[in-house]
Amino acid sequence: MTAIDTRPDAMTTHRFPEHFRWGTATAAYQIEGAAAEDGRTPSIWDTFSRTPGKVRNGDTGDIAADHYHRMSEDIALMRRLGVTDYRFSISWPRVQPTGRGPVVRKGLDFYRRLADELREAGIRPVATLYHWDLPQELEDAGGWPQRETAQRFAEYARLAGEALGDRVATWTTLNEPWCAAFLGYGSGVHAPGRTSALASLRAAHHLNLAHGLAARALRSVLPAASEVSLTLNLHAVRAHTEAPGDQDAARRIDAVGNRIFLDPVFRGRLPEDLVRDTARVTDWSFVEDGDLAAAAAPLDCLGINYYSPTVVAAGTSDAPSPWAGAERHVRFLPAAGPRTAMDWPVDADGLHELLVRLRDDLPGTPLVITENGAAYDDYADPSGEVKDPERVAYLHAHLAAVHRALEDGADVRGYFLWSLLDNFEWAYGYSKRFGIVHVDFASQRRTFKDSARWYADVIARGGLGG
Repeated sequence: MTAIDTRPDAMTTHRFPEHFRWGTATAAYQIEGAAAEDGRTPSIWDTFSRTPGKVRNGDTGDIAADHYHRMSEDIALMRRLGVTDYRFSISWPRVQPTGRGPVVRKGLDFYRRLADELREAGIRPVATLYHWDLPQELEDAGGWPQRETAQRFAEYARLAGEALGDRVATWTTLNEPWCAAFLGYGSGVHAPGRTSALASLRAAHHLNLAHGLAARALRSVLPAASEVSLTLNLHAVRAHTEAPGDQDAARRIDAVGNRIFLDPVFRGRLPEDLVRDTARVTDWSFVEDGDLAAAAAPLDCLGINYYSPTVVAAGTSDAPSPWAGAERHVRFLPAAGPRTAMDWPVDADGLHELLVRLRDDLPGTPLVITENGAAYDDYADPSGEVKDPERVAYLHAHLAAVHRALEDGADVRGYFLWSLLDNFEWAYGYSKRFGIVHVDFASQRRTFKDSARWYADVIARGGLGG
């Protein structure tokens, strides 16, 4: 991909709709810290990060970006950016420590203050109920492969909705259930670190069920105007060639990467080819009568997280895989072009492809980009500036792709840049920086990167260039 000239006089003008939502996003375990304060108990990520060899440099989220104590400072940063919306996640073990029983007042009070201060700053609070921090006690009882976890999640959703429903306008049940199921229970590179194809498929199903039960629980307690959504990290899957084997490889990955969630949630059914493809692993007898109807709870919008495409061909993957057996027939190929510090290819066309596909597959479903961004090796120079032209180019290209999708008829209502702050990047610890605000983790000093100033200008203009 050719590098993009991001000088203002070189940018094409792309105006976005008047009420387009301009946001940024974070997740509780990645930024909050205060891991043992005010009644919070361990999540699976607390346990996983303390397991030797699981997280780079032995890093944990104990302090992270200390957002729990610096929340007002971080809202002031958002106000400077001019964002209209802020997507945050609620830490389940902070508000319901064991995943059962009563809530902890101090935990809920933190999110009440967060929502109130956001609203005072003119920023809409957008809450995600689950961004991977399952209470450890529920994992000890079997975790997401067990049906009871879905039932416990619905109860947690109801309690959170009752406590915060007058403050939060938009609720997202789950963030990236594919990662929770397949990285957490399949490949083991995420918490809780289990490696079972069967467990990953059971987890995927119970996450779908949890979403549906939680959506209904939320609607039973929220004001009528509240929005309920789900965020998926859908894969922009490309076959390497038109050859039948490569096309079948793409179909297999689309089934276990995308349609395993899209079909139950939007159509109330499992993909037939997924059931055939995974027959070596399971007969899906854990899916009980009524589960798929429950998963298909009506949604107000669908969140899309996108970072890079997936290119596949016929063959066999030798690498450890989270794909529940599909990799027996699939090779994963590197995409061409520049790469981020995560070694992920930069390809904004994949985002356009996804949005156009969803325009056709899910007509009438509003879409929101709930995460999009890139990690680069940022640092503060001697003058204290943090220059990140690669990130600016990445963001410009992807916003241009969103605009192109809008022109092509996709109903995209907003864009949430990942991430507001440098943070704990899961198994990479603090070695990868996604933020548009640089965080010196020793001093907790926040510094706008060039990309933050660029994004503030985009928001002020209502689009790119001009």
